[in-house]
Amino acid sequence: MSALVRSTRVLVTTTLLAVISASALAEDAAPHQHQPVAATVETPFLNENAAAMTKMMNEMAVKPTGDVNRDFVEMMVPHHQGAIDMAQAYLRYGSNEQLKRIAQEIIVDQQQEIAAMRLALGDPLPASAAAPTQVDPNTDGTIGRSTAADTPSQATVMQMWMKLGK
Repeated sequence: MSALVRSTRVLVTTTLLAVISASALAEDAAPHQHQPVAATVETPFLNENAAAMTKMMNEMAVKPTGDVNRDFVEMMVPHHQGAIDMAQAYLRYGSNEQLKRIAQEIIVDQQQEIAAMRLALGDPLPASAAAPTQVDPNTDGTIGRSTAADTPSQATVMQMWMKLGK
C-alpha cells in the first residue's frame, strides 16, 4: 500500500473517529432518552477522546521558526500523536474487532510516520518502546505496555520501511 493511500486512510479514519466523538459529546450535552448506564460506560472513552483532541490542537499551534520543514514536522507530530491517542482510547473501550485492528494499524502507521519525519529532519530516533496496543496479562485486561522483546525496535521498523521505499 502506498504511503499516500495509507496516509489518506489514516486521515479518513481519524477524522471519522473525531466526528463520532464530537457527535457523541453533542448528544450528551442535549437532553436525550438514553439509559444512564450507557452514558456511564461511554463517558471514559469520550473524556479520553476529548482530552486527546484538546492536547493535539494545543500542540499543533507552534510558533513559526522560519524553517518550513521543521515547522511542518512540529505541527504534524502532534496531529499523528492525537491519532495514536484516540486509537488507544478506542482499544481500551471499543468492542468491534475490525475497528480494533484498524486502531492498531493507525498506531503503528502513525508511529512510523513520526519517526520518518524526524529522520527526514536529521533528528535522532526516540528510544525504542513497546507497542502500547497489547493487553497486559498481569492486569484486568486493559491495554498495557508489552515488553520490548514483543515488538521490533523503531530502528528495525524504519529500516524495513525505507527498504519498501516509503
